[in-house]
Amino acid sequence: MKIKRILPQNNNYTKVLENIALMPELLYYYGEWPEERVKTVAIVGSRKSTKYGEDVAYRLAKALAEKGIIVVSGLAFGVDSVAARGALDGGGRTIAILGTEIENIYPKRHEKLAERIVENGGVVASEYKLGDEIYPKTSFLFRNRIISGLADFVVVVEAAERSGSLNTASHALVQGKELFAVPGDVGKPMSAGCNRLIQKGANVFLGVEDFLRYVIPPKRKKKEIEQISLFGDTPAETDILRLLSVGVRDGDLMMERLEMSVEDFNQAITMLEIKGIVKDLGLNHWELV
Repeated sequence: MKIKRILPQNNNYTKVLENIALMPELLYYYGEWPEERVKTVAIVGSRKSTKYGEDVAYRLAKALAEKGIIVVSGLAFGVDSVAARGALDGGGRTIAILGTEIENIYPKRHEKLAERIVENGGVVASEYKLGDEIYPKTSFLFRNRIISGLADFVVVVEAAERSGSLNTASHALVQGKELFAVPGDVGKPMSAGCNRLIQKGANVFLGVEDFLRYVIPPKRKKKEIEQISLFGDTPAETDILRLLSVGVRDGDLMMERLEMSVEDFNQAITMLEIKGIVKDLGLNHWELV
């Protein structure tokens, strides 16, 4: 495979990395990056995955790929490699971000998987080249900011209480990405990290079909959109919807214009989200579904 390199800001797909802390100066890669921005979901989880976690990761990645959504992960043992295989089996493209030099596919056992990713139109990439200083204890954690940075949504499938996947989740939150966690058995160590994320406010992953409806909302008829844009079940909901319908997305700005308290705003916007009328973009920004 031929090694290529790119400045992230010079490609419409990787340009999103301009918005993350410590944007990589260069990306070394095999394959071909998409020319345009495509909806992308990061699927991450434990290297010591269980059958339950692998089943969720595979089915989710395959379903996303079948819808033309790119799956990004880390090529590691466990959930990451299972997600890559699911995306490939779904006929889609997947992106693997390494924590090692681009010349050093790690784990070595996944060299064939990396080749398959490239052969099917995907990318294997790293910010490191041969000769760069690599610190095994930190380089894999450091690359996680790129995995979440490329994604629109991040799904943590399985994670122990102390896990690299939780590091990816923390990057996702800082970057304002939509974070989902797969709930698990409270008695299983590999579920402890995900359950903790949910406790702290991460979206609950309730199944593949439910997640797909969130990522690809069903299109509403024009009449329904007009009605939703104007009327809520309370005056506060209606006021918020009217501002959203004219392009105001910032929650703080809505509260200021409506002279609405934080408590009243949070109650109204939460009810609109539960009803599936509005969508949380992160950092108190919202849009109509």
